Amino acid sequence: MMPLSMAKPGETVRIRRITGKDEQRRHLAEMGFVLEAEVTVISQTAGNLILKVKESRIALDKAMANRILF
Repeated sequence: MMPLSMAKPGETVRIRRITGKDEQRRHLAEMGFVLEAEVTVISQTAGNLILKVKESRIALDKAMANRILF
């Protein structure tokens, strides 16, 4: 498994694992980051991402993106 921050623009990945404290995992789940969800990378700069999740665009910094594994 690799952290989401390693995904390339245009790539669609399926979430396999989410790490971190319960509060962090709950926050990510509220934004649509749940196991088996598909996420498309729109753009990436220094590990910070703009993603398409459930028809919404969401920005994640590298620290949060590293908690999501595909």
